[in-house]
Amino acid sequence: MTRVILVRHGETEWNRVERLRGRMDVELNETGHDQAQAVAERLRGWTIDAVYSSPLKRALHTAQPIAEACKHEVRPLQGIVDVDYGQWAGHSPQEVADKYPDLYQTWIQAPYLVEFPGGESLAQVRDRAWDAMQGVCARHSERAVVLVSHVVVNRVLVCTALGLVNSCFWKIAQDNAAISVLECQQGEYRLLLLNDTCHLAGLSAAQV
Repeated sequence: MTRVILVRHGETEWNRVERLRGRMDVELNETGHDQAQAVAERLRGWTIDAVYSSPLKRALHTAQPIAEACKHEVRPLQGIVDVDYGQWAGHSPQEVADKYPDLYQTWIQAPYLVEFPGGESLAQVRDRAWDAMQGVCARHSERAVVLVSHVVVNRVLVCTALGLVNSCFWKIAQDNAAISVLECQQGEYRLLLLNDTCHLAGLSAAQV
């Protein structure tokens, strides 16, 4: 059986103040770095064959301590880069709702119908991220790998693995620095762990 350990990157200031990030290369904040270390300690001692990451800094800097704990190098993987929000990137949800009221409502109610202006759709994210994950699983068959990515990508990957359509997108929780575990046997996936953040319990309430 092949295991995929999905990790969402740690907190950034744009997570804290709710600003759409996408391909904008936002750094982890102090809490995010602490969360990354907590994930690394959680995974230390797990038998892991490789650590892959989205090429954006917030993911790479979450992946780095994990890789060090597992005695691996981080391998950037373009296919799991964050969604391209296009013209929405860098704006708060309220700013987007004010400028694109109809499209924003569709995003909230039926996200699978939205293609971000100048950006991607969930279907496009699904195709490239799933292809990337399948490639990783083929290279590390019968072993465990870590993929450090983003909330949109991780939600879509969980939906795809479970045979759920993109209309289920909002039903999948993915908090900062959360761990989810998928297991694949003969091309069939099952979910072993979803949105686990117990490793963050030691951080102060002010940090989480």
